[in-house]
Amino acid sequence: MTNEQKIIATKLGLLRLAEQLGNVSQACKVMGYSRDSFYRFRELYDQHGEAGLQEISRKKANPKNRVAPEVEEAVVAMATEYPAYGQVRVSNELKKQGIFVSPGGVRSIWLRHELNSFKLRLKALEKQLADNQSMVLTEAQVVALEKAKQEKEAHGEIETEHPGYLGAQDTYYVGTIKGVGRIYQQTFIDTYSKTVFVKLYDRKNALVAADLLNDRVLPFFEQQEVPLLRILTDRGTEYCGSLQNHEYQLYLAIENIDHTRTKARHPQTNGICERFHRTIQDEFYAIAFRKKIYTTLEALQTDLDEWVEQYNRERTHTGKYCFGRTPLQTFRETKHLAQAKQLDTLFEWQQPKSDISDNATSVSDVVG
Repeated sequence: MTNEQKIIATKLGLLRLAEQLGNVSQACKVMGYSRDSFYRFRELYDQHGEAGLQEISRKKANPKNRVAPEVEEAVVAMATEYPAYGQVRVSNELKKQGIFVSPGGVRSIWLRHELNSFKLRLKALEKQLADNQSMVLTEAQVVALEKAKQEKEAHGEIETEHPGYLGAQDTYYVGTIKGVGRIYQQTFIDTYSKTVFVKLYDRKNALVAADLLNDRVLPFFEQQEVPLLRILTDRGTEYCGSLQNHEYQLYLAIENIDHTRTKARHPQTNGICERFHRTIQDEFYAIAFRKKIYTTLEALQTDLDEWVEQYNRERTHTGKYCFGRTPLQTFRETKHLAQAKQLDTLFEWQQPKSDISDNATSVSDVVG
C-alpha cells in the first residue's frame, strides 16, 4: 500500500467510523481529527469519491528538471519487460545500454506512470497482453507472472464478517529458561476484533491446544453471547490428527466449531498470529526477561496476563475493522453483527422447506 493509499484509507476510516457510531465528535476524537476536517472530507467524498480524499500537494512539478524523453521511455519499457526488477537493478541495467539514470530517477518516472510497485508493473504488463494478443512473453515476464500467482494464493486476505466468525490459533516457542524448561505459548486471536488470548505451557500437544479454548476463549465468547464458528490453524500435530483419538479435533467436534487449515508450507496464511507473535516478543518478552528473572511458569503467566489485559483494553489497534479502537472495544461494539447473523440463520432454519408436511394427511387419506 502506497503512502497516498494509506492517507485515503485513514480518511475513509474516519467517515465509516462516524457512520457506525452515529457520533461525529466521538469518531473524530478516536481518529485524531477535528470536526471541520471530518465535514471537509465528507464533502470531498460526496463530490469526487475516494479520489477526492487524496492529499493535495502545494508543490508544482518543474518539467525542466525531468530526464530526457528517451530516458523516460527506456525506463517505462523496462518496467514491463522486467517487472520484477527494483529501481537499483533497472538503473544498473540501463547503464549497460549507455542510459544513465539514478535509482531515485527511476522511481520518479515510475511514480509518474503509476509503475512504482511490482503489482502495478504486472498490471501494466497484463494491459499490454490484452491490447496485443499476439505478444510473446519473455522468460522474465513469465517468471514474474508465476511469482505473482503464487503470492496471491499464499497471501490471500482473511475473510471475516463479525466477531466469532473466524479465530486464528497458533503455537509460539518462547524459549528455554533454566529451572523451568521449554516454554510454549498457545495464541488465539479473533480475526475481526483482534482480541487476543494467550496461555503458557511446558509442552506442545493437542491437549494444551484444546485447553486454551476451554479455559479462556470459549468462556469469554459465552459471556459475550457470541458463538465461535470457525478456527484457522496450521498443520501442526497439536491441531491435526484422527478425529477418534485427537483431543483437539474431538473438542472442536463437541463444541461444533469448524476447523480450517493453512496451505502447506505457507505459514504466512496465518499471518495474523505471526504478526502478533512479533509484537509480543518486542513489547513483552524482550522487556520482561531483561527486567526480571523468572523461576516458575506461573510467575511469567501472571505478568503475561497483565500485558494481554492492557493489549485488549487499552492499546489502540489499526486493524481493518478497529479504526483506532482497542480490540475489546471493537468486539463489544460490533458483536451485534454476530447476533444479527444468528437471528437470520435461525429464521431461515425455521421457515418451511416445502408443503409436503401440510399435504401429508390428505395424501394418506387418499391412499387409505
